[in-house]
Amino acid sequence: MPKLKTYKDYSRQMVHDIFAPNTSFTPQSGTWGLQGIIAIPNRPDDFVFFVTFGSRQGEHVFEEGITKDGVLSWQSQPKQSLDNKQIKQFIAHDELKNSIYLFLRTQKTIDYTFLGRLKYLTHDVEREKPVWFQWQILDWAISKEDVERISLVLSTATQKSIGDTNLSRNTLEETTPPVSRLRQGKVTEKFRAYKIADYSASEAKKSDLGLAGEIQVLKYEKDYLENQGFPELAMKVRHVSQIEGDGAGYDILSYTLDGQEKYIEVKTTAGTSENSFYITKNELAFSKLHPNNYYLYRVYSFNVITNSGKFYVKVGSVESAFSLVATEYRATPT
Repeated sequence: MPKLKTYKDYSRQMVHDIFAPNTSFTPQSGTWGLQGIIAIPNRPDDFVFFVTFGSRQGEHVFEEGITKDGVLSWQSQPKQSLDNKQIKQFIAHDELKNSIYLFLRTQKTIDYTFLGRLKYLTHDVEREKPVWFQWQILDWAISKEDVERISLVLSTATQKSIGDTNLSRNTLEETTPPVSRLRQGKVTEKFRAYKIADYSASEAKKSDLGLAGEIQVLKYEKDYLENQGFPELAMKVRHVSQIEGDGAGYDILSYTLDGQEKYIEVKTTAGTSENSFYITKNELAFSKLHPNNYYLYRVYSFNVITNSGKFYVKVGSVESAFSLVATEYRATPT
């Protein structure tokens, strides 16, 4: 039986044999032999996407493609509308709970290449039949050789996805928190211009990115207290995560102008303010114990070259300000 491996080529029958070996396969016919969207048996909300670029131009605007950041622009089946049950499943897709596997080819005469699993980014709220989506290809790390081998043309990444380049060096600009628009999609004009990658999962593993964001917040806090006439408080600001490690439940100890302690947790992304982030059980528990003194600084559009970006602040327990999804559990025999 074939095994699934990223950037390897597969026929439809090989994909069928991986995901549904106990069902029949008929070439050029039936679900696995013909359809582009296939629900995986006995796995609700898990799908296989077979995509052939350029195969469904017809009267629709041809927009399918992939950016260098791994953002896929994809259209549904021609008859599907926004109120279609399957479309609603895609809009609600949570990559932490379910999987959509992308198999893509650039010509009808060749096999499909497995490019990875997908994460929902946004959808077009104005167009339907087909409905347009943007997906993040997770763990995107395709080589130049594989791009050339499968004749894949990658479009230029949206600048916002690699940090803000318009700010001065070593600068953080405070903004207001974003208004929640979770799963509401975008109008056509904004949808076409969006194409911003979301690397939440991979960024959580980048200690250098997180540390760079913390250092800039540390500088911001000290400068703010100094400029407000409280140099003695500025001198007491501490980079706790670097002094004690990650066990304290927060990254920086700072102060309000009246001398109250501020427990600051910093979460940094090169992406937008709408990107999700990961938080540990320890950090969550600490925010619950100290809701009046807990400050989450969400640093976004961060550019590691210039050490600049934007940020907003949420005060209080994390669960009161954000929608939380459990990502793992510890299981102990009972």
